[in-house]
Amino acid sequence: MTLKPAVRIHRRIAEIGREAWDACATNPAYAGNPFVSYDFLDILEASGCAVERMGWGPQHLAVEDERGRVGAVAPLYLKSHSQGEYIFDHAWADAYERAGGRYYPKLLSAAPFTPATGPRLLGRPDVQPEEAWRMLLGGALTVCERYGASSLHVNFPTEAEWLWMGGQGLSLRQGQQYHWLNAGYGDFEDFLGALSSGRRKTIRRERRDAQAGLEILAMTGKDLTEDCWDAFFAFYMDTGSRKWGRPYLNRLFFSLLGERMADRVLLVMARRDGRYIAGALNLIGEDCLYGRNWGCIEDVPFLHFELCYYQAIEWAIGRGLARVEAGAQGQHKIARGYLPVPVRSAHYIADPALRGPVERFVEQERAAVDGEMEWLAEEYSPFRKG
Repeated sequence: MTLKPAVRIHRRIAEIGREAWDACATNPAYAGNPFVSYDFLDILEASGCAVERMGWGPQHLAVEDERGRVGAVAPLYLKSHSQGEYIFDHAWADAYERAGGRYYPKLLSAAPFTPATGPRLLGRPDVQPEEAWRMLLGGALTVCERYGASSLHVNFPTEAEWLWMGGQGLSLRQGQQYHWLNAGYGDFEDFLGALSSGRRKTIRRERRDAQAGLEILAMTGKDLTEDCWDAFFAFYMDTGSRKWGRPYLNRLFFSLLGERMADRVLLVMARRDGRYIAGALNLIGEDCLYGRNWGCIEDVPFLHFELCYYQAIEWAIGRGLARVEAGAQGQHKIARGYLPVPVRSAHYIADPALRGPVERFVEQERAAVDGEMEWLAEEYSPFRKG
């Protein structure tokens, strides 16, 4: 199906509509990524988390086909800051503004507040991918020029999108996360059998200590009540205050998430004497469990590892999921079976005076990240050699 040579800008995803958006976002090639679904992005807007007054001005792109139907879409935001992105460009902004430039506003294509790889240039299955990509990237660059934005950033795209954007002249950046990969394990004990004896003993001890006196509940679907969300929101806010930051999500977001995406949510909660004390929020993809947020109101040794890592692995094995993505950062995840993998971003810098230094920086950074991932996997992998 051929696309029309015109890109429309929408200030709310609701202007595009669920049917049209999800016709692109549910392309089988994307393996059911929940973070680019209509519901997830609309919940962020309807709750007031990703809107203009929060520094996230939606500028979503849509391209129609020759029959007047939406054939390709892209999430796009006009940003007045660099918060909630997990790809850090604060140093670029500081350097540019010290030199007399204006870094904000900038444009960002991403799932807000979500450091998870997924498609950013979405096309219906009957549309040629590169045609959709070309139209959407061209539209985003036009919006960048029209608004006088300093730059366009595409965070956590797929590897195929990333390589293609590099061919279009964007600067390619690489970072790393820690993911658990399912090697066909039958159960958690089967997974432990793949580890060194020392790591097996440590993990068993950590799980025993974390679970002592607690009830661990893995809840999804109709089990997600407002009482659960009240408790989890308190955990979430406590985590935000400990990190000296402002939490990005409000209480309404979680209610809407439970109302509209309950079957794609896994909430792992710890309860002592009938009172919730800690929890971990995950979203469920077609082949992946995505760890997102964690919090607690009682300090229990190893409970973070139990709820965020071990329970996630156990649940993923039970459902035959290919991997668990445990979010940003954290070398301590390696000892729990989560190994380093690359994550990516692509960047267009409008001013050549900044573009050159950024290109040199990301080239050096890619080489450093590759070397570090190889070293970490070799030196700290918990798996048995050979």
